[in-house]
Amino acid sequence: MTASHDAPLATPDAVRALVGPVLDALADGVRERNGPLPSGGPSAVKALADVLPEHGVGPAAAAEVARVLAAGSADPADPWCAAHLHCPPLAVAVAADVAASALNPSMDSWDQAPAASAIERQVTDAVARLCYPAEPAADALVTTGGSESNLYGLLLAREKFGAVTPVCGRNAHHSVARAAWLLGLPRPVVVECRDDRVRPDALARALASVEGPTAVVATAGTTNSGAIDPLPEIAALRPDWLHVDAAYGGGLLFTERRNLLRGMESADSVALDLHKFGWQPIAAGLFACRDGADLRIMDTNADYLNADDDTEAGLPDLLGRSLRTSRRPDAVKIAATLRALGRRGMGELVEACCTTARGVAAAITAHPDLELWAEPTLSTVVFRPKAACDVAALRRALLDEGKAVLGRARLDGLWLKLTLLHPHTTPGDYQPLLGLVAKAAR
Repeated sequence: MTASHDAPLATPDAVRALVGPVLDALADGVRERNGPLPSGGPSAVKALADVLPEHGVGPAAAAEVARVLAAGSADPADPWCAAHLHCPPLAVAVAADVAASALNPSMDSWDQAPAASAIERQVTDAVARLCYPAEPAADALVTTGGSESNLYGLLLAREKFGAVTPVCGRNAHHSVARAAWLLGLPRPVVVECRDDRVRPDALARALASVEGPTAVVATAGTTNSGAIDPLPEIAALRPDWLHVDAAYGGGLLFTERRNLLRGMESADSVALDLHKFGWQPIAAGLFACRDGADLRIMDTNADYLNADDDTEAGLPDLLGRSLRTSRRPDAVKIAATLRALGRRGMGELVEACCTTARGVAAAITAHPDLELWAEPTLSTVVFRPKAACDVAALRRALLDEGKAVLGRARLDGLWLKLTLLHPHTTPGDYQPLLGLVAKAAR
């Protein structure tokens, strides 16, 4: 058989013939794993014997790789896989992503992505309205996630004000410092927090101590605990630029509790991640800007992609919609999900996770051997055994046994963390896990 016969293109028929075996292989791998992750640690994870053989094995490789991947994965669809902001994707999003992968539009020129560019524009317009309902000039971009969106926030601040000094809380995401480094900005001025939230008085003193313009990065949904900075008080300090990292907490925009994000409408820019509270396959980041004109600093020209005469003739210019050139049509899966569920449906899933978190927190409070760090703001529950124990070693033991994937949060000491993003679980799904943690500590 020739290589050309072993490598059919992604026509609907060719993909259909492979999808069934791949799904069967995924199910086989899940059964083989039999838990939230493989036991035995890094050395026990299986891999393909030879990823680049001299002679290929043909399309059956898709099912082979799928089985290996499933057997060796940390599975976010398992309720006890709850360490990180790593969600189980919705079937509608995965199905739409298959279509996007098969058609493979490249989002750097209209003639490579006619429909995908129109779908992306509808998604970004909807997100801009969600973040800034009273700002008709608001705009949004699709990004790879919070790290890229935080980079854009500081980039726009730098281009508008020059050498801004970033200011953020000790609770801020590590990408803020990285973005400052990449942009040649000073190291961020780090402000003390209370209960994982920026202290407005400390922020005011920090701003007063900085010479020149400032770019404040506030957090709506911290990685450690899901806490939300006091956004109205921060906005009232009137920094030159205010960026809100709402990669996690932005999901509240879909709910009736969006008042917890009050003050965010005053921000110049906002980061969102729908591969957290949005149940999308990675990546599904979004960056919203209160004044879309600020995004013009990203405009650039390449004659083969966005020639002036093409743009003047009405072809959309996609090149200024990202710092990346070739990029996937990630808006397609987002569009399918938003259309399938609507704002209310998305909000119900967010609320379900938050309700489960409150129920798990109540179970921890009632447990004689466990202590709760604080009531959850979103869907993150931070706790630890009351008995003195090595929390880090306990977590690693559960990982090594393949029993559970718990996170770690360094607040006032080291705590365990459950980040609950599975919208179909209940507090009862976590009761045995709490008992397992208490027993392991004893």
